[in-house]
Amino acid sequence: MRLWTVHPRFLDTKGLTAAWREGLLARKVLRGLTKGYTNHPQLIRFRNHPDPLSAIDAFLTAILHEARNRGYNFDASKIDEHAQAAPIRETTGQLDYEWRHLLAKLEQRDPDRFEDSRNLRPAPHPLFVLVKGGVQDWEKR
Repeated sequence: MRLWTVHPRFLDTKGLTAAWREGLLARKVLRGLTKGYTNHPQLIRFRNHPDPLSAIDAFLTAILHEARNRGYNFDASKIDEHAQAAPIRETTGQLDYEWRHLLAKLEQRDPDRFEDSRNLRPAPHPLFVLVKGGVQDWEKR
């Protein structure tokens, strides 16, 4: 499971689809509707949010909007598209780590997108506000 700090516009088709699917799984976990993935470290920052369900719905809404921009048809009925959530503070080190991770995936899966992206500075997903800091302790490296 990867709940990207990186803005969804940087994800390739496989990454965007996986982000939607994995976000929906995270939503099920946060709602207590599945027994799997309950201790997954990617969920920590959502569980620590004052309103975890609104936070994951806001996270998924940005992915949904990017999918629509690309002409994809993700099922919006699976989330509350109008959910409001306070931003989640995330570190610059976490964003940079994920950016390098994404670039490695793009180099293999989508060389054209990799070439277009490799010299860019990543922007965070709209749910996250950046603060200085390193890679999060919960990140599997």
